[in-house]
Amino acid sequence: MKKKVAVLLGDPSGIGPELVVRLLNEDISNEANVVVIGEKKILEDGENISGKKVDFKFVTDFNEVKFDDKTKFFLDISKGTNRTYKHGEVSAESGKSVLEAMDYALDLAKEKKIDAINFGPMNKTSLMMGGCQYNDEHDFMQNKLEMKEFCCEFNVVDNFWTARVTSHIPIKEVPENITKENILKPIKLLDQTLKMSGIKNPRIAVQALNPHAEFGTEEKDEIIPAIEEAKKMGINADGPLPCDTSFITAFKNKNHDCIVGMYHDALQCGLKAFGFDRGVTVSGGLTVPVTTPAHGTAFDIVGTNTANLEPTINSFKLAVKMNSGTQIN
Repeated sequence: MKKKVAVLLGDPSGIGPELVVRLLNEDISNEANVVVIGEKKILEDGENISGKKVDFKFVTDFNEVKFDDKTKFFLDISKGTNRTYKHGEVSAESGKSVLEAMDYALDLAKEKKIDAINFGPMNKTSLMMGGCQYNDEHDFMQNKLEMKEFCCEFNVVDNFWTARVTSHIPIKEVPENITKENILKPIKLLDQTLKMSGIKNPRIAVQALNPHAEFGTEEKDEIIPAIEEAKKMGINADGPLPCDTSFITAFKNKNHDCIVGMYHDALQCGLKAFGFDRGVTVSGGLTVPVTTPAHGTAFDIVGTNTANLEPTINSFKLAVKMNSGTQIN
């Protein structure tokens, strides 16, 4: 049976709507039962920009959706509203629109009525302006789904995955958060998630914190013990790899399937240098696969129909490929 995938249009002020319309004109979109959740006016904007149409069956209630392996559904949640969205700028209206669509999709996921969520890029500033009470969309989803266990953001390029021990915190706060327990959490979750995506024995590289993995004590005191503990659990972990060559060793030379890094930029610099134009973001550890292209809303090119479709296609493929999420202990 085909997976039931909820597709969200993303920020209406950015390139999400036009990308989603283009995606749904690709053959890959027929690999799943698709229901797009959003406002009809935003869809029409995406169609006008892309110059493409999608043969949807329009409904206003999910109970009207009867998947038949052929029909694409558009679930219009406008409910009589007629918001105006300006291209290329943050706004409370755009953020609220994104939150409403995501909230609806997550309710369906909690009720096990859909198998995965794939969304167009959203803007964090607009989310906050629109009423989001969490740090970002990942925290919002984690709380909405009532997740108690560890969750984190993954980034994926060419089926090479990355996860972070720390994320959006000041660099001066990173060392205090580099503990054996904190390092083990993304290692365990990556091992589980990659197995869900079809890799039977994930080869997990772990980055160092300090230059050359030696100018400090964190490697000896925390990182190496975490790697050794992971090995005892049967996880194929390796490292610590010096940050400056880790992507050459693990990604370019294909020695590993993924990297766990200690802080944001140690991973993102390498990942974006090697595959910014192909990257996918996954919200890891949730009870349902949630994916999106790794780039942002690209306000500078919205409306030009020039955005690269490949990350959107890749994010949809991964949503279809991944099994339903389960939590680690």
